[in-house]
Amino acid sequence: MNTYRVAIVGTGGIAAVHAANLARTDNRAQLVAACDVDEARLRVFCDEHGISGRYGTLTELLAEAKPDIVHLCTPPMMHIDQAIECLESGAHVLSEKPPALSLADFDRLETAQAKGGAEFSCVFQHRFGDASAAARKLIGGAGFGRPLVARCDTLWYRPDEYFELPWRGTWKAEGGGPTMGHGIHQFDLLLHLLGPWEEVVAIASRQARATSTEDLSAALVRFENGATATVINSLLSPRETSDIRIDCEFATIELSHLYGYGTKDWTITAAPGHEQDVTGAWEAETLERGSGHSAQFLAMYDALDAGLPLPAGADSARQTLEFAAAIYASAFTGRPVRRGDIVPGHPFYDGMDGDGLGTRVLAATATHA
Repeated sequence: MNTYRVAIVGTGGIAAVHAANLARTDNRAQLVAACDVDEARLRVFCDEHGISGRYGTLTELLAEAKPDIVHLCTPPMMHIDQAIECLESGAHVLSEKPPALSLADFDRLETAQAKGGAEFSCVFQHRFGDASAAARKLIGGAGFGRPLVARCDTLWYRPDEYFELPWRGTWKAEGGGPTMGHGIHQFDLLLHLLGPWEEVVAIASRQARATSTEDLSAALVRFENGATATVINSLLSPRETSDIRIDCEFATIELSHLYGYGTKDWTITAAPGHEQDVTGAWEAETLERGSGHSAQFLAMYDALDAGLPLPAGADSARQTLEFAAAIYASAFTGRPVRRGDIVPGHPFYDGMDGDGLGTRVLAATATHA
């Protein structure tokens, strides 16, 4: 097993999560450098985590520290350009969500990956717990049967003070509201479990928060395998939960947690007459490791060791980003959106706001004074 030289760009709150989880990878990673425009914050972060390489710009970091992997922990509007610079230099990228603010920007990654010979991956850590791997394997199999009905809820609460940072709650800097910045983790897991989506019908509104984006979205989704799901993304819910429920022919799979799960957060219920098969299939799986950043980091290192594509790589991350774009496109046009509809020339290809359509629709319907 190789040890990889890792750098972190951006030293805010999420960077501390990355650093702490890198320390739990059994020496598979060496945190060699960090970068931030705020010198004082950079100094405190590097002192706390024992990082010797300290840089004010990404360009300097790449040239001097020569990391194998760069973790992007910067605000959303910076992700894509920084990812491209890293990839072109030959450094692999692990980017916090969202991977880009539009499909048009995201599609620039293909050229960058080819130029530098490096790969892009997005932080979708909920994919990597043992229970999610077991559920993905069993859904559609003989024991659980094909998936029929599902729901996916990100019911979180963010008060007005949360949006005092000037880039939050804006199309230009964050790319959207809870659909892009919060619910994306949970519906990424839903897509990971159920496979390609086919069509979305959605609504989005600004119910209570003084933002330019939505603070609530709700979607009805049809999948290629025939399953139907509802997806709700909210920042208005005082009792916060993150929930997925998938009803298959012979079993119901439920996950209820908040910001990360363990095996105990999953519940499996068998249909009458199928108790033995369902319970036996679930208990036969390895069910030890919960979700989290370190689980994804280790999966990334294993893929690099084996010369395999990175997990949560560009192709699957694009499916999740396209799903978010489809929610916005359907919500603001009032029409269903099919996977593959949003291509160059489509108003929602270049931005989740649909060239200002979202802003106009939300302004006309907002209940927030």
